Amino acid sequence: MILFILSFVAGVLTILAPCTLPLLPVIVGSSVSGSSDPNDKKGNYSKAFTIAASLGISIILFTFVLKVSTLFINIPQTVWEVVSGVIIVIFGLVGLFPTIWEKVPFISAMNRSSNKMLAEGYKKKSFWGDVIIGASLGPVFSTCSPTYFVILATVLPQSFLLGLVDLIAYAVGLSGMLLLVAFLGQKLVNRIGTLSDSNGLFKRGLGALFIIIGLLVMFGVDKIIEAKLLSSGLFDITRVEQSLLSFNDKSNSGGGPSNDITFNQDATTSDPLINDQSMSSTTASSTNDQSTVVPTKPATSVIKTQSHGPKAPELVSPNGYINTGGQPITISQFKGKKVILLDIWTYSCINCQRTLPYVEAWYEKYKDMGLEVIGLHTPEFAFEKVQKNVEDAVKRLGITYPVVLDNEYQTWNAYGNQYWPRKYLINENGEIIYNHIGEGEYDITEKEIQKALAELNGGGNVPTGTTVPTNAISYTSDKVGSPETYFGSGRNVFLANGTPQQAGTQTLTFPDKSSMVSNKLYLEGTWNFTQEYAQNTGSAKVMFKYNTKNVYFVASSDKSQDSNKVVTVTVLKDGVKVNTVSISENKLYTLIEGSDYGEHTLELDIEGGGLDAFTFTFG
Repeated sequence: MILFILSFVAGVLTILAPCTLPLLPVIVGSSVSGSSDPNDKKGNYSKAFTIAASLGISIILFTFVLKVSTLFINIPQTVWEVVSGVIIVIFGLVGLFPTIWEKVPFISAMNRSSNKMLAEGYKKKSFWGDVIIGASLGPVFSTCSPTYFVILATVLPQSFLLGLVDLIAYAVGLSGMLLLVAFLGQKLVNRIGTLSDSNGLFKRGLGALFIIIGLLVMFGVDKIIEAKLLSSGLFDITRVEQSLLSFNDKSNSGGGPSNDITFNQDATTSDPLINDQSMSSTTASSTNDQSTVVPTKPATSVIKTQSHGPKAPELVSPNGYINTGGQPITISQFKGKKVILLDIWTYSCINCQRTLPYVEAWYEKYKDMGLEVIGLHTPEFAFEKVQKNVEDAVKRLGITYPVVLDNEYQTWNAYGNQYWPRKYLINENGEIIYNHIGEGEYDITEKEIQKALAELNGGGNVPTGTTVPTNAISYTSDKVGSPETYFGSGRNVFLANGTPQQAGTQTLTFPDKSSMVSNKLYLEGTWNFTQEYAQNTGSAKVMFKYNTKNVYFVASSDKSQDSNKVVTVTVLKDGVKVNTVSISENKLYTLIEGSDYGEHTLELDIEGGGLDAFTFTFG
C-alpha cells in the first residue's frame, strides 16, 4: 500500500524532473493548438485530457510490451527516443507549415473523397493527432523516475497484479500533473484568441519549438541538459523519490529479520530474511541512502533441514524446457518415485555457476538411485529470458539435467524465494526437507541427499562420502571485500563520478586517481544508462578498486546495427595489462583470475562504442 501511494507521488514529482522539463512545451503547445474559437473551452480542454490520458496509457503499454516481453529485448531505449523525436518533429513541421497536410498523398486523397471531414480533423490535429502526441512521449517519460524502475525491476517480476496497480498509480499521478499544466496553457489561449490562428506567428513558433525539441530527443541532447541540471543541484527531484523509497523499505522491514523460513504456494511476497550478517534482502546503499529491494546473491551459505516439511509447490506456468526432449515436467510426477533437488539459478550469476559442478556431479552419481535434479532458471536480466541464450549457457556449462524456464518468477514466488542460488531438497512424499541458500556447505547438502535416497530405497545401499568435482571453482567467501556492482540506472548505487540511478546519457571523466576510493564505480566517456545496463557511445574507460581475487563481468555488445558486433576490452590490474576480452554474446566474462586475495585496481580500456555493461561480481 505504501509503494502504491509513493508511486502516485512519484508520478506527480516527475513533472519537475530534469528529464520532463524539456518536454513541457510539447504538452503546453499541444493544448493551445485546439479550436480556432477561443470560446470553445470544451473542445480545447478535451485535447488536454486526450494528450494526458494517451501519455499515461502509453507508459503502461510501453512497460509491458517493451520491458516485460522478450519480443523487443534487444532494441535499446535510444531507438524509442528517436521514434518519439521523429513524431514530435513531424507535428512541428505541420505547425510550421500548415498546408503541408494538403500535399501528403494520403491526406489529399481523403480531401477528394467523402472523408473530407476526417481530413480536416487531422489538419486541426484533433483527437487522433492528440493521441499520437501523448503516446509518443511515453517511452521518454518512462525513464524519468527511480520509483518507476523499482516497480519494473522488483514488483512486476514478483506480482503482476501489484506491479500493474503501482504502475497505474504512477501513470495517473504523472498524467494528472501534466493535465494541470495543459489547463494552465489552455487558459492562456482562451484569453488571447489570436493565438489560435493556424497561420499565425504563435502557431508557427510552436511548430519550430516542436522541431527543436524533437531533434533534442532524437540525438540525446535532452539527456545532456538533464545531466547538467542534476549536476548543478537544480530540480533534483530524484533524491526526493529516493528518500521516499528508503522510507518505504524501512516501513516494510517489519522490525528485523526472522530466523524461520516458510514455504507458501500462494506467496507473492519476499522470502523472510535469515538472521545472518552476510545476508540481506536489499541492495547495499552506502552512496545515497537508496535501498531498493531486489533478490540477492548471498556471499555465504545458509541452510535449514528437517525430517519432514511443508508440501513443495508445483512448477508454475513454465516458459520453456531444456534437456527434457521438449516434454514438460512437474514436481508431482516424481512423487513416490524420486527425490528431487530443485536448484534455483540464473546463468550470468557467478555464485550460481560455482555451484553447478557439484549439482551436475550429484546428478551423475545419484540419478540411478532415484535423484532427479531440476534446474529452475529464473532470470535477473532481460536477455536471460531468451531460451536460445539459456540453451547455449546450459551446453557451455555442461548441464545435462532438466532445466525449466521461470521467466515471470511464477515458481520463484510460489516458494517465497529471494536468492540466487538456492536449493530445495524434496523427498519422495513431495515435502521440502532441506533448503540451502548460497554457495558452500556442499558436504552437508550431499549428506542430506544421501539420507533422502536411503529413505526412498528403504535403507538400501547408497554411497557415502563427499564428491569433489574436478572442475570445482575455489572460493573463500569471507575474503571477498567487494560487493556486486551494477551499471544500469536501476541499481548503480556505487557510481561515484556520475548521477546514480539516473537514466539517459551522461558524459563522465575520471577524477584525480588519488581521490578514488575502494568499491566505487568510476566511468570515463559518454554512457547511456538504461535500467539494466550502461552502454558507451564511443571509446571509454572503467575503473574500480576491488578487494578480492577474481573479477567477473556480465556484459554483451550492442547488436542493433551489427549482429556480429564484437567489443574489445583491455583489462589492466594495478596498471599492468593482464587480459584482453572480446565481448559479443550476453554472458558472464572472466576479467581477472588472481593468485591471492587482496586490494587491487581494475581498469578497463574499451575500444569503440557499443559495450553493454551490466554488473561486476567478485570471488
